[in-house]
Amino acid sequence: MPYLMGLDISTTGAKALIIDESGAVIAVANTPQPISQPQPLWSEQNPADWWDGIVSSIRQALADSGLCGADISAIGLTGQMHGLVLLDARGEVLRPSILWNDQRTQAQCDFMTEVIGADRLLELTGNPAVTGFTAPKILWVRDNEPDIYAKIDQILLPKDYIRFMLSTDYATDLAGASGTSLLNVAERAWSDDVLAALDIPREWLPPVHEGTDTTATVSGEAADLTGLENGTLIVGGGGDQAAGAVGMGCVAPDKIGVTVGTSGVVFAPLSRYAYEPEGRLHAFCHALPDTWHFMGVMLSAAGSLQWYRDALAPELDFDHLLAEAASVPAGSEGLFFLPYLTGERSPHPDPLARGAFIGLTSRHTRGHMTRAVLEGVAFGLKDSFTLIARAGLPDQFEARISGGGAKSPIWQRIIADVLGAPLVNINTTEGGAFGAAILASVAAGVFSDVASACKAMIETGETVAVSSDADAYAERYAIYQSLYPALKATFTRL
Repeated sequence: MPYLMGLDISTTGAKALIIDESGAVIAVANTPQPISQPQPLWSEQNPADWWDGIVSSIRQALADSGLCGADISAIGLTGQMHGLVLLDARGEVLRPSILWNDQRTQAQCDFMTEVIGADRLLELTGNPAVTGFTAPKILWVRDNEPDIYAKIDQILLPKDYIRFMLSTDYATDLAGASGTSLLNVAERAWSDDVLAALDIPREWLPPVHEGTDTTATVSGEAADLTGLENGTLIVGGGGDQAAGAVGMGCVAPDKIGVTVGTSGVVFAPLSRYAYEPEGRLHAFCHALPDTWHFMGVMLSAAGSLQWYRDALAPELDFDHLLAEAASVPAGSEGLFFLPYLTGERSPHPDPLARGAFIGLTSRHTRGHMTRAVLEGVAFGLKDSFTLIARAGLPDQFEARISGGGAKSPIWQRIIADVLGAPLVNINTTEGGAFGAAILASVAAGVFSDVASACKAMIETGETVAVSSDADAYAERYAIYQSLYPALKATFTRL
């Protein structure tokens, strides 16, 4: 029986997953990852920590499964998108990686918009210049760390650094490359126009591949460190959201993905390239050939609940807080929460947006505040869902839900009611790592294409129906939509 491995370098952990050809999870190992915020708006990690973590996780997964490296037919890679990894000519890391949720680059985004033009940038890359993307981070290093900039020989994304360490080869996937602001998303190739405008040498960028392409093989040195077999196939893989969508079976326009992780995502596959004219949705290549997707991203989804618990009720577990929220009526009796704790991406690309409780009275309890956080995140997802609906959803579609926050029944009910759409659960909770393993199964010849692999490996479970609370949430959503415009100037002053 062939076994497939998925490796996921997320913001919080380095995960190794092993599945068989039926999609059954054989073993999972995760090594927590440290994160640094050395200055306001900054977010960084050390690539050496990723490598140490993934080596530990691979060895643990193999040990727990009872398999040896030779049993693994192929490896798929996924991980956090947009992170900047800079290497010198010897392949040494030049500085800590600047992450997806880093917000220091607004001046560089303004420069990109000016020199390329807002409309032209949207046409080429499918997106406006966003602080979290990779290109403005490159420009920030140029502007603020010229000694480091002068030593750059290669630019990689986080998961592609792991590919390099496993194989000594440079490569990336089209889904991940779409989040750099350097890819011509329609043509699925690096954009010579953008690179020329920003004076970024094309030779700094790795070759781009479809998510199912074989891009490298495990080296002898990496095999000795990890327990993998020398020569094991390493597949293109995908950025975390595209790979996560594959892991949910969202590979055609009739399957919409709703993910409630640290960030929140609404993901809609497209059979042809399109972009939202105002740039309020991301338009990226999907992780399977000849497919694109719209994606709306809010930066603090389950991250909002994590912050709330850690800051205000660290002695309580989440189940206790969620039980209190369940006793509060829909709408939290007039209390709203804005989930912009680390700025926002969709539909408000504003690094200066801030979180807020609005409408507090002496009648409100901790349960009201907890429920307001759950509802605020659901309203944030509704923003993206609404934009995607306006762009043209199929007449018949199925919304599938995943992510750590999706494990909460009350949160699922709130999201279904706010979106006004039933939510379908699936049989796997391993997200991007599972999707990366599915992509590897195609490269290994286990399945002929990604759709066939998803059909064989993914099963649907309970459907969360829309309840009578949907009407009340529709009224409150209109109020929620008015809050950011009313507070935008205040956020900027703050």
